[in-house]
Amino acid sequence: MLKEIVISLQAYYHTHRFIIKHRLWKWILIPGLIYAVLFCVGIYLFYISSSSAIEFMLQKSGIEEWIKNSWLSFLLIFAQIILNLILLLFYFSLFKYLFLIIGSPLFAYLSEKTESIIEGKEYPFSFKQLMKDMIRGIKLALRNMLWQTVYTVSILILSFIPIIGWVTPLLALLVECYYLGFSMLDYSCERNKLSTAQSIGFIGRHKGLAIGNGMVFYLMHFIP
Repeated sequence: MLKEIVISLQAYYHTHRFIIKHRLWKWILIPGLIYAVLFCVGIYLFYISSSSAIEFMLQKSGIEEWIKNSWLSFLLIFAQIILNLILLLFYFSLFKYLFLIIGSPLFAYLSEKTESIIEGKEYPFSFKQLMKDMIRGIKLALRNMLWQTVYTVSILILSFIPIIGWVTPLLALLVECYYLGFSMLDYSCERNKLSTAQSIGFIGRHKGLAIGNGMVFYLMHFIP
């Protein structure tokens, strides 16, 4: 899996050169602007709601009182930090799927455009095929959102366990990267005539490719 992650990271260098060579920047900037808006909305909602949500969970679970009345009070700080990180990833995840759903027509078109350049063929525009690709992308995004929510809730429960809970932000990040990369890789699978079930099976066998794709996307958040 590590080898596949490295391959995905290296592929972004070649992708950057491909975009410049074939002047595809306009198709990158449009979804980029959409994501920037959703990202800002997500950060704002996280800022105004995260503290209240964490306080509510700690009070209802009884953990806060138990920790305050014991020598383990320092763990409360770690618990709050970990919960903040997991909730931040949850907000990223929510608006990521909105982004994937809203941008699905652009991603479907860009996938077809890229393949036509690589193969040297000019595919006639088909609104029917575009709609088919878009609906498939939306269905897969909803499917992935459901499964990621299941895993995120499980990780959230694990975060309350001392010591084990300290690694849960990393687990949540890997899950987040996997499902983001999953959605992007499916466009290539679709262009190669793989059914949704076949695409799920293929990406499931090559988790490193999906994680690597998603990882680069999140690293871009650190670029000013």
